Amino acid sequence: MVEPLTTLGVSVLGSLVLKEILPELGKGALEDYVKDFFKDFIKGKIPSANNSVLQQALGKTLQQFLKLIELELEYKCDLSGAEIRDNYQVRIKGFLQNEQVKSLLGSTFAYDCHVIDSKQLALIWRQHYPPAMPAGFNWHRVATKYVEAVKDLIKQLPELREILELETLQVVAEQTQAIAGIPTDFNLAAYQEGLKERYANLNLDSLDASVYDYREKLKVWQVFVPQYVRECQEFLPQVYEIPKEHQRQLRQSDQLEAEVDPAAWERYKEVYYQQAIRPILDVVSEIWSDESYRYLVILGDPGSGKSMLLQYLALNWARSPLDNAIELRIPLLIELRTYILDRNTGGCKDLLEFLDKGNVICRLNPHRLQERLKAGKVLVMFDGLDEVFEPRQREKVITDIHRFTNEYPKVRVIVTSRIIGYKPQRLRDAEFRHFLLQDLDSRQIQDFIHRWHQLTFTDEADKLRKRERLQRAIDTSKAIRELAENPLLLTMMAILNRNQELPRDRPELYLQASRVLLHQWDVEQKLLADPQLDAVTIDYKDKQAMLRQIAYFMQGADKGLAGNLIRGNNLEGILFDYIESLKVGNARTIARLLIDQLRSRNFILCFLGGDVYAFVHRTFLEYFCAWEYVWQFQQTQTLSIEQLKTEVFGKHWQDESWQEVLQLIAGMIDAKFVGQIIEYLIEQKIDKRDYLNENRRLKAEGVQNLLLAANCLAEVRNKNAIAPIANRLQALLIKEVEQEYPYKFDTEAASVIVNAIATVWQDTPQTLNWLKSRVQLDQISFVPESAVKAIAQYWKDEPDTLPLLKKWAQSDENWAVREAAVEEIACGWKNEPDTLPLLKQWVQFDEHKDVGYAAVKEIARGWKDEPDTLALLKQWAQSNDNNWVRQAAVEEIAHGWKDEPDTLPSLKQWVQSDEDEAVRYAAVRELAKGWKDDPDTLPLLQQRAQSDEDEVVRKAAVQELAKGWKDDPDTLPLIQQRAQSDANWAVRKAAVQELAKGWKDDPDTLPLIKQQAQSDANWAVRYAAVQELAKGWKDNPDTLSLIKQWVQSDEDGAVRQAAVQELAKGWKDNPDTLPLIQQRAQSDDEEDVRQAAVRELAKGWKDNPDTLPLIQQRAQSDENWAVRYAAVQELAKGWKDDPDTLPLIKQQAQSDEDSDVRQAAVRELAKGWKDDPGTLEFLSDRVLNDPFKRQSKWEDNPRQVALELIIKQYPNHPDILPLLQDRAENDSDEKMRKFAQRNLDFRF
Repeated sequence: MVEPLTTLGVSVLGSLVLKEILPELGKGALEDYVKDFFKDFIKGKIPSANNSVLQQALGKTLQQFLKLIELELEYKCDLSGAEIRDNYQVRIKGFLQNEQVKSLLGSTFAYDCHVIDSKQLALIWRQHYPPAMPAGFNWHRVATKYVEAVKDLIKQLPELREILELETLQVVAEQTQAIAGIPTDFNLAAYQEGLKERYANLNLDSLDASVYDYREKLKVWQVFVPQYVRECQEFLPQVYEIPKEHQRQLRQSDQLEAEVDPAAWERYKEVYYQQAIRPILDVVSEIWSDESYRYLVILGDPGSGKSMLLQYLALNWARSPLDNAIELRIPLLIELRTYILDRNTGGCKDLLEFLDKGNVICRLNPHRLQERLKAGKVLVMFDGLDEVFEPRQREKVITDIHRFTNEYPKVRVIVTSRIIGYKPQRLRDAEFRHFLLQDLDSRQIQDFIHRWHQLTFTDEADKLRKRERLQRAIDTSKAIRELAENPLLLTMMAILNRNQELPRDRPELYLQASRVLLHQWDVEQKLLADPQLDAVTIDYKDKQAMLRQIAYFMQGADKGLAGNLIRGNNLEGILFDYIESLKVGNARTIARLLIDQLRSRNFILCFLGGDVYAFVHRTFLEYFCAWEYVWQFQQTQTLSIEQLKTEVFGKHWQDESWQEVLQLIAGMIDAKFVGQIIEYLIEQKIDKRDYLNENRRLKAEGVQNLLLAANCLAEVRNKNAIAPIANRLQALLIKEVEQEYPYKFDTEAASVIVNAIATVWQDTPQTLNWLKSRVQLDQISFVPESAVKAIAQYWKDEPDTLPLLKKWAQSDENWAVREAAVEEIACGWKNEPDTLPLLKQWVQFDEHKDVGYAAVKEIARGWKDEPDTLALLKQWAQSNDNNWVRQAAVEEIAHGWKDEPDTLPSLKQWVQSDEDEAVRYAAVRELAKGWKDDPDTLPLLQQRAQSDEDEVVRKAAVQELAKGWKDDPDTLPLIQQRAQSDANWAVRKAAVQELAKGWKDDPDTLPLIKQQAQSDANWAVRYAAVQELAKGWKDNPDTLSLIKQWVQSDEDGAVRQAAVQELAKGWKDNPDTLPLIQQRAQSDDEEDVRQAAVRELAKGWKDNPDTLPLIQQRAQSDENWAVRYAAVQELAKGWKDDPDTLPLIKQQAQSDEDSDVRQAAVRELAKGWKDDPGTLEFLSDRVLNDPFKRQSKWEDNPRQVALELIIKQYPNHPDILPLLQDRAENDSDEKMRKFAQRNLDFRF
């Protein structure tokens, strides 16, 4: 009897732990095993002479495979030989006997096989031999090394090589024989010419209504600007921004996936925005080098460049010399609307037949093509999945694509589609990776404009003038810039710019752009095609009128302008009414024909699916809506100026989605009416307390009336016509900035109000001087850095600007001013010879971490192509004294030099062994973001989450694991462990929050969160756990009783505070809630709990008879100032008309021992009782007699607060001047004296 090992032709390595598996495989039907192993490329019965060679190859191959598995388990998973043998030997033996595994491992002997599907190996193991391999085990690494071992083996065994070569020749002979009977040619030269004829010339017929011929002047490859993409595997922006009712319609019509849990959707969104933005051509290039990229879906908006991308890829091959093209992968570009038409009319039954018999550019011999498809030497591009409009037909196409990838697994595939109407699940399941085209950035827009004018103009002066004109229009208008981010609309701008001035006033641009787009909506051709319809001319003015009415209808719908949606029946009704007004017969039929056109092609309006339509670009909705209001005001005069002020501006001035519409209206009407609107806006009142951020800084919404007024004034060409109103508005804006009262601005508010002043009054000489004076404010304000940026951007050409910026960057005491100056010099004066040396100097020597950080960022982004930049960043990453400089360098290397061979090894080294926690933190983040699929990334993150000595790094690793590896079997146990036993509270808190967000339905999550809420040693962890419990498990029967228990008896005040807030929010109608909160408001020994309870009572139980007396009591007698402060505010807000409120607030303003309570009472009094006859006298008394004595520069002086309120609310009162003079001379507080003197100077 022959021993199995001898039969296999190998002597087993003595060190092989799993050596017992090979003898077991050698028993039984060895010949069948050999046949199964080599079945994919050795046909028929294997001769006995060959059989022994193949058995020997099999034995050596399996031994190598087992050794690779052992190495992974031993060195990557830290398992001993005994653990490997005891836990894996039986399962690995079964794994090697699996039919699919034998086929996969044997396929490597094929001459054209260079990779095997590691994901398939991993899937087979998980499904049939669970549990999954331990953390650290990498199937991809095993598969890659296995293929290398097989190729080496083939070289070592000449007998085996001879067998394989004979099989290859046989296959070729069979295919040659088949080709002989087929008349179709495989003429690649003809195919190249066909591609060039079809796609080379940029087709602008549908855009350009002028007589200028671009066709021979513009080739696709000359103007194509490669865009960036972001991976969107789970998250498709825009889809779930559709209102719920329309989501439901789309789901009912099978055009949208099932509803997504909002928490999961937020997580997907967060992961999406953390994905690196990558050049699309880099992603496409990886289609050949990385198996995980072999199937791609490219998504984008209408006009975003999806089709041109595929045409560019096809033309790249078509333009290659034929001898090169033969060796390259052939691109097959299939327009899916053509394919589905041929398929439905019987022209073809599948994709392969379509390529041979369908309506294609050039038919290629199917047998030769199939040979290339099987070898993976083809890139198949399916363009326009969204243009297969009928959902069932679209599903058929997806099935055909999926079947095609199954039949030809080595082929590479790209599919394009619009976002709306696309259902990702089926192609996602088929291992397609999804990417979303990003808007063009400023560099790409500039590149396109330069190329366009270079190619289409011959006169140098005219070319330069018009190129600069277009670029200037885009740079100076946010709305125009947003349009220019879409390639189709940018092309349209370039066309318009050729023959006429591209206007800075947006309405004129939108009018012209709409005329060009409406030129596509060829209604007459559609009508002429139907002999039963009356002859009717519907010109672009009719189309514009219909669009005005559609936009007007949409703004009045439930979601208003925020929705950008209209139902089909409403759209048909609007079109019908308008067409009928033209006195045309068959108006209903014509309306439906127009809608049919919208369903099949995108013009200004487009079909979303589910009988829902929208404007292709939101800008046109806003423009046509504004135009309709102006039409009613000017043409039909059905809207008076009073109605325009009160019903249009009055109702919508605080609505973000209406801001552009209101500004457009201002730009389309006479200046005198805009002046009246500005006066109306100035008089609108805003309770600034409603617009404070978490740091009690004022958000931009707190001055929205003035900001909108300034933006409307900016639309007026002749501002002199309304000079008094403009001057009043300017004074109010300046006062807001100078006083920042009663709250300091947040970053955005400071920026927008300073920019509003700079934009509108740029031509006024005093504006620049005023901005310079704002740079010198104290460091607690965000105004100084905003002023620096405004000066740099609006006065760039002033000779003093650059020297001034350099001075600020080098020596200003305020680090934020230095940082802003550094950024502006880098952006605006990049080509100055000393800019780069100065930036390097600031990296090295500025004492503040943020300035060095900013300088590194600017060097990396602005001088990326400089040969020394990468070396400099590496040097800073390794050894700079400022850890923020090192962190910035690490981040920029990861972003800008991702493909450099040293980048990934450096990141891994920084993650593991850098001594600085900021560097490890940055490296952890970047590694997770940019190298998720690298086999070492997950183990490194797991290691950092568990054992990094710094809590910030551990926390970052925990968060990255939860985002990127939620489905890995080791992630949940690790995060559970961190939530319970990490030494640092911040890590435990983050882990609790991630568990609640990502594993809500896991049976262990709720018990763990309860445990942390009850027994964690740190209040912040318990606080977070209480919040998560109330938010995620409100309906759990134990939750309410736990919350009540914490409200009453938890030893930590912060936990009681969280429980009070969650109880009021989630269980307002429970009979125990009000008594519990009343009890906490009166008797809790922590002031934060009493304050929270007071605010919750005022908010939720205002009409309860016990609430007012309780809050009055707290305002007067609570021992803590913060509780009295809150009670005073709530009384003024909720019980203004109660007869006891005003006396109580006056009492607190006069006699409360705490200055913060007194100044709060003064503010509430001035705001709520401005017109009361005694208010001015009372405020004047407070200016003179409040007992405030300054202890720190951060305190608010109630005397100054009262004076500021008098100036603001009674600006022309004769008592103001004497008060200012008295306080400027006599006040004991220096800050008050300076304030009074500044206001005196301003008045004189």
